[in-house]
Amino acid sequence: MLQNSYVRTIILSRVLLQLGIWIRNFAILLYVTDLTNNNPHYVALISVVEFAPIFIFAIIGGTFADRWKPKRTMAGSDLISALSVFIVLLVLESGAWYALLAGTFVSASLSQFSQPSAMKLYIRHVPAEQLQGVMAMSQSLVAVFTVLGPVIGTFVFLQYGIQVSLILTAIMFLGSALILSRLPRDTDEPQSNGSGGLMQEMMTGLRYLWTNRPLRTLSATFAATGLAAGMIQPLMLFISIEKLGQGKEFLQYLLVANGAAMLAGGIVIMGIAKKVKPQVLLAAGLLVTAFCTIGVGVSTFIALTLVLQIMNGLFYPCIQVGIQTLIMTNTEGALIGRVGGAITPIFMGMMVVGMAASGYLKDAFSLLAVFAASGCLLVMGALLLAPLIQKKRTAQNHSQTL
Repeated sequence: MLQNSYVRTIILSRVLLQLGIWIRNFAILLYVTDLTNNNPHYVALISVVEFAPIFIFAIIGGTFADRWKPKRTMAGSDLISALSVFIVLLVLESGAWYALLAGTFVSASLSQFSQPSAMKLYIRHVPAEQLQGVMAMSQSLVAVFTVLGPVIGTFVFLQYGIQVSLILTAIMFLGSALILSRLPRDTDEPQSNGSGGLMQEMMTGLRYLWTNRPLRTLSATFAATGLAAGMIQPLMLFISIEKLGQGKEFLQYLLVANGAAMLAGGIVIMGIAKKVKPQVLLAAGLLVTAFCTIGVGVSTFIALTLVLQIMNGLFYPCIQVGIQTLIMTNTEGALIGRVGGAITPIFMGMMVVGMAASGYLKDAFSLLAVFAASGCLLVMGALLLAPLIQKKRTAQNHSQTL
């Protein structure tokens, strides 16, 4: 896969982007907590400016990504992100730390234009049988930085401070833009419904999503998965304290075990990507994750909980890789930005709903009840995939009889 120049270039640019994002995010988090004496409202505000652009700009960014040339869009987004960091650095010298939040918002917003452009290049230049492997590689990259990102970001800030952290962030973004500039020139391609206005093109994407049965099924599965993930994410701390009788610092070991297993799972999927259908991969990931989620809610043994966290991490990439592959293989290239921009907020929105309700559900019922409900939602998501799996088997049987 890395022999493909497009894959190699985009993955390398994503390495620099991930480095820049993690260095920036942890520098801002630690700087703001120091400045505000650990004020939880400002800490929450950091999360808001990181996630809000997904809701505000995902479908808009996806629509423009379908209109614009992907190489130019990706390189331009990284370049503007780098310039915004330098501007924030200058404003910060005057003591206006709120500029950090504005810079994060701008960068996160630009990502909503850049990410669908990368998917567009993959669809154009990666053979269909390699797409699942490429998605697994991308997921492995995310897993690596899930483990190493906080360590790198914390180290840079504690050793060198906010100014150096931001300068390094800008350099990483500039480096990504420079690497992307080495891609071949964008080729002209007929645009789908390109003559209409922005709103008309957005509605075209939404109608396409609704009338495309595989994509509609994936949206429902994504919603169930997002709600399930949101319900338990804030409660892992209570697993450490209430179920395992450990201090809150033990949470880091649960997260590291999960993150390291995610990396291993992504590598394994790269090896088996051609042999397993994406819908089967997704269903298996959901079912195993459901089992592990319920098990974590039941377990009172540290060793068992760690094993379940590792199993969860190993199979979680199956969910992300399966969904991304199914989206790409069931969507016209000219509409990939709009479809991705419509589906992603479904997951994030339901995850936020789950996070908001998790505390109330725990108080009203119990920690085990919330984890059991989350597991049931994951099973429901897997069951929703049954028509896709059955349709594929029917098609295979039909081709064999011919």
